[in-house]
This record gives sequence, C-alpha cells and structure tokens, in this order.
Amino acid sequence: MSLRVVFMGTPEFAVPALEAIQASGHKIELVYSQPDKPVGRGLEMRPSPVKKRALELGLPVHTPEKLSPPEELARISALKPDVIVVVAYGKILRKNWLELPRLGCVNIHSSLLPRWRGAAPIHWAMLAGDAESGVTTMKLVEELDAGDILLQARTPIGPNETVSELHDRLARMGAELILPTLAGLESGELRGTPQPVEGVNYATKLSREMEWLDPGQNVDVLARRVRALNPWPGTSVWVVERDSAPVRLKVKSVVPHPGLKGSVGCLFERSGMLLLGVADGSLELKRLQWDGKREVDAAGFLNGLKGKGSSLPFQTVPPSAIIVE
Repeated sequence: MSLRVVFMGTPEFAVPALEAIQASGHKIELVYSQPDKPVGRGLEMRPSPVKKRALELGLPVHTPEKLSPPEELARISALKPDVIVVVAYGKILRKNWLELPRLGCVNIHSSLLPRWRGAAPIHWAMLAGDAESGVTTMKLVEELDAGDILLQARTPIGPNETVSELHDRLARMGAELILPTLAGLESGELRGTPQPVEGVNYATKLSREMEWLDPGQNVDVLARRVRALNPWPGTSVWVVERDSAPVRLKVKSVVPHPGLKGSVGCLFERSGMLLLGVADGSLELKRLQWDGKREVDAAGFLNGLKGKGSSLPFQTVPPSAIIVE
C-alpha cells in the first residue's frame, strides 16, 4: 500500500533514505529540511543536501526556521500524513507533531541503540573501539533517541575504515531498512521493542578541542582518533624544530605499529617511514599537512624538509604549552 509520507532530513546521511522512499511508490507529500546556510569565504547561500536532492526529484520542500508557530502544525495537519520519517533533521519534534501521523513518527538512527544515543554516534562508536555498528529504525518520542526499536541492521567496523566510509555504508543501510519498517508498521506486524535501560551511552557533539593527539596514549587509541575525527575537527600535533616556534601539523592518515618503539612525542624517520613515537609503539604518518600548506604523503613531507634544510627528529608539545600573544 502506498503511504502518504512527510520526510524530514538535512545532511548527506539522509539522502539515500529520501531516494529509497521516493523510488518505492510511497507518496512524499512534503520534504522538510534546515534553511539554506552561508558557505565558504564568499558566504554563498547553499541548500542542504536533502533539499538539493529533493528539488532534483521534483519534490516540494519546506525549510522553516522553527516548527513551533501554529501555522507550521496546521500546514502538516492539512497534509494528513500516514507517517513522518525523520533522518538527522536537526530540530526536535514536540508531542503534538509526534501524535499527528496515523503510524507515528519514525527515525533512522546511525547506531545500534541503546549503545549510542545523541549527536555523533558514528564517530563515538569508532572512538570507543566498537567492533560493530549499525542502524536502527525507531518510533520517535520526546526523550532523545529513546523510542521503541523497530528494526536494526548490524555491520562490523573495519580495522582501517574511516568515519566517512562507515558513514556512507550506514546511510545506505538506513535506506534499505526504512522500507521494511514502513511495510511492517502499515501491516501491523511491527510494533516495536522498548529499549533496555542498561547500556545507554551519549554520543556528544564533536568539538574543536578534540583535535589534539596526545602521544602519551595507546597507539590503537590514537589510530582510531585519526580515523574517527577526520575531516572534522581533524587531528593534529604541535611540533617544534630546535628553537623554532611550535607549528601545527595536521595528521590525516596513519598506520599503527604497536611494537615499533621510539621516543614518546618524537617525530622520526625509520626504514623510509615517518613515525611518531607514542606510549606503546609508533604511529606511521601516511598523509599530513603543515598549517596553511597543502596535504602531502610522507615522502613529500620528508622531501619538503630536505628542500628547506631541515631534518628530523622533531619534538611535539602539548597545546597547553603554546602561548598565543
């Protein structure tokens, strides 16, 4: 049976689900997304990925600043949706919205609830060293990510997988999961299972302060941070060459070497590899970038040092040691 759907989403993660519902024969009455935002140095106003794709699909789009005005509730009530599908929309739905659709409001969440509730579950699953991740469809309730679980799909996290790669896989998995979720709700066969109280963790928003790598930590922990925090907020160290002022070195890609010892916090070369000594081994720095320069591989970095008459080792210093005048 074709359902009347209102879709609410904003980032790239939500686009595959929008496309899947549109292609399935369900009727998307309206797409909600966050308002256009200024981007880049020219502050050009750009639509969200969901708005951009919805317009390409010929779907009507609405981007209100707030959902609280009475006319917003009247607008969606007039559509008489069977279900509202929410995927990383970025606004909280209150009780009067949640109770409006016949089949309720359904969310695609990028974790195996209740393991990670909150804003950044993909990143925190990788930071914590989880062996697997997944997606959950659930009924929306007023409490954050606490609704009944409808369906789940699981996937292992690859040992070298980046957060961007995992993000894209989970987005596709969410798109595949939403269609049987809608079918199960319509047939009445899918009623949902309350989330267990145990095992709840909150995936807080990422912050700029998370950027810094501490060489005193375990090599596997640091490698996960690099995989989980690029492209934003990124991962960096401050390095000092002799008596020069500290310079930020952005670390983009690494390989952990638990048994390869070096001085902790020291940047050195061995067997053609560029290495950072850490608590229980070394991190091989594969791709990196001086602040304000272009990204290079390790060979390009080492050649650049030779070109300006510099040589390793360099020493890292903690951010707290940097004095900004």
